[in-house]
Amino acid sequence: MSETGKRNPACGIDRIGLTTKGTVHYNFGVAGLCEEAIRRGEARLSAHGALVALTGQHTGRSAKDKFIVRDEATDGQVWWDQNRAMSPAQFDALLEDFRAHMADRDLFVQDLVGGADADLSLPTRVITELAWHSQFIRNLLIRPEPAALEGFVPQMTIIDLPSFRADPARHGSRGETIIAVDFTRMMVLIGGTSYAGEIKKSVFTALNYLLPQKGVMPMHCSANEGPEGDTAIFFGLSGTGKTTLSADPSRTLIGDDEHGWGPKGVFNFEGGCYAKTIRLSAEAEPEIFATTRRFGTVLENVILDEHGVPDFNDGSLTENTRCAYPLDYIPNASATGHAGHPKNIILLTADAFGVMPPVAKLSPAQAMYHFLSGYTAKVAGTEKGVTEPEATFSTCFGAPFMPRHPSEYGELLRDLIARHDVDCWLVNTGWTGGAYGTGKRMPIKATRALLAAALDGSLNKASFRTDPNFGFKVPMAVPGVDGSILDPRSTWADKGAYDRQAGKLVDMFIANFEKFETHVDASVLGAAPHMQVAAE
Repeated sequence: MSETGKRNPACGIDRIGLTTKGTVHYNFGVAGLCEEAIRRGEARLSAHGALVALTGQHTGRSAKDKFIVRDEATDGQVWWDQNRAMSPAQFDALLEDFRAHMADRDLFVQDLVGGADADLSLPTRVITELAWHSQFIRNLLIRPEPAALEGFVPQMTIIDLPSFRADPARHGSRGETIIAVDFTRMMVLIGGTSYAGEIKKSVFTALNYLLPQKGVMPMHCSANEGPEGDTAIFFGLSGTGKTTLSADPSRTLIGDDEHGWGPKGVFNFEGGCYAKTIRLSAEAEPEIFATTRRFGTVLENVILDEHGVPDFNDGSLTENTRCAYPLDYIPNASATGHAGHPKNIILLTADAFGVMPPVAKLSPAQAMYHFLSGYTAKVAGTEKGVTEPEATFSTCFGAPFMPRHPSEYGELLRDLIARHDVDCWLVNTGWTGGAYGTGKRMPIKATRALLAAALDGSLNKASFRTDPNFGFKVPMAVPGVDGSILDPRSTWADKGAYDRQAGKLVDMFIANFEKFETHVDASVLGAAPHMQVAAE
């Protein structure tokens, strides 16, 4: 077996029974990987030097094709209502076929780390058949110093073979695509998809399984830190502004997507960022836009014009266009990936119904309720068949990556909030003045002003009213913010239509939460919304 690059001499891929007649490239850097990706026809360079790749039919995660091996160790630990099970025998067959499939291929290996806290980190080896996938994950995980590679011993291995085709009869898959996770062997097998995000989310899934056993809260969130050392974390589903709002030039960026909250504070799981680029502009998001003009950044499914310049307004392949770049491409990024215990928690939602206020203060019980709910809304036209706003509830703001029951994460979060006296806020980046199609998107200037007031503590001094539908506290006036948008009902021309829309949304929340009612205490049940306007 031909091997190149730096690695632990006692820890090659043959250690887990992998061999190939091709060449194994260990821990290539950005120049080598970009050169190989272009030479092999996997990708091309943009006019500014970014590596541009297309992912084919899979332009997002294949959540329904993800399976976890159900064995004695995982049987009582995994939330099987949400996660699909695979037998150990099916995984054995899949691994055997992966070994056969890679036996004559060139492979790219990266030895990386998930988790900036050395006491809680997960050394991970990622084996890919595509050079651009190797560059992608090298951007996104934490890169050990070159000297450390000689002693690197992985605790988890991910094998990514987009050209592999799963067999439902043999492997228990739904079709030809498979993401199989074995927590006992600490191995992930990804086949039949070129969407690179599956690799990074596999590391997140593993940490979400391992860390709660240690009393550490894994979180699908971004995080930043102010000049006074005040840490803020931002929970939110895709499209709610998690990456955009955390990339604040006046604050230090800890990370944009995945973090842990442990005894020493907040720590990033990653060494890079994976930002959406659809309609990206230098004016609205200058820090992120600048990364798309850096050598080594990976652009996914971004269309180039005839001069090789990215057209970020072109969503013809997908609205889920992305860029993956190392964290140090952001000028104000943390060099350590560490921060103290948070002072503020922001739960982001893009409410396309136009019902939620732009900001509300939550009690710890309300924070747990909304964390378990994980609400946002899709807008008409973003997906086939979506003709009006559609509520989306993804528990813990990341249900596809949560192996354990949501109540485990919710209890951890509530205990940490109480222990560290954290202020919690719900921020709506969605619509005001009516639902999508009638109202308008919440002004980003107003959102930033409200966030700034929350993070500097001045919002706590405002006068608050109690929202009649959701029971949380809403400020009545905030300097620099148009007071009319603070009361969403007043922005609707038809107040009766607002009440009916609010009633529908409250009913959706209550129906969604039924599955959690036996897992939470009375205080969290009491934090549920109640349609008081209709009653009056």
